[in-house]
Amino acid sequence: MIGDPVPPSGRPPAGHVLLGEFGRAHGLAGEVRLKSYTEDPLAIGRYGPLAGSDGRAFRLTSLRQAAGDQPDLLVVRVEGVASREAAEALNRIRLHVARERLGETADEDEFFLADLVGLAVDGPTGPLGTVVGVPNYGGGELLEIAPLGGGRTTLLPFTRQFVPEIDIPAGRIRVEPPEVPEGEAEGEDGPESSAG
Repeated sequence: MIGDPVPPSGRPPAGHVLLGEFGRAHGLAGEVRLKSYTEDPLAIGRYGPLAGSDGRAFRLTSLRQAAGDQPDLLVVRVEGVASREAAEALNRIRLHVARERLGETADEDEFFLADLVGLAVDGPTGPLGTVVGVPNYGGGELLEIAPLGGGRTTLLPFTRQFVPEIDIPAGRIRVEPPEVPEGEAEGEDGPESSAG
């Protein structure tokens, strides 16, 4: 088995990068759909065995682009999976790989999102916390920031507007959090309505 299973939060274990996720079975002979998160969708097949969120290791034996207009959707064969039922059992399993297997980026301004986890976060008035995750719930990447004093994490859109500076060698990023309108601070329910 490669690495540890993905914890219940859905995040890969520390030091791992999410590369894709199995979808529905395709046909009757054990093929399965795969959503690839790699820049070149077919590159997911070049990383050797991939660790699954269920703790198993998976080796992709063939890959092709699925019909349609989604270039990141593939149809794959997985070693040891030879029936539709076995392929159906893979649905929603996330695939990840140890960060060190990805190598270095070509440009100093390029990085993997996983490289942001653990970086210190500085705001306009000083240190704010630490990046603990980079989730994407469908609207783009977010930085999940654990505050210095503990407590609930905060999500911040991972855009140049809110994250103008990233210094991975120094282990820090600078953020510009959005202004919270008065009356919408944490714990406040907003104005009370009065019935007349």
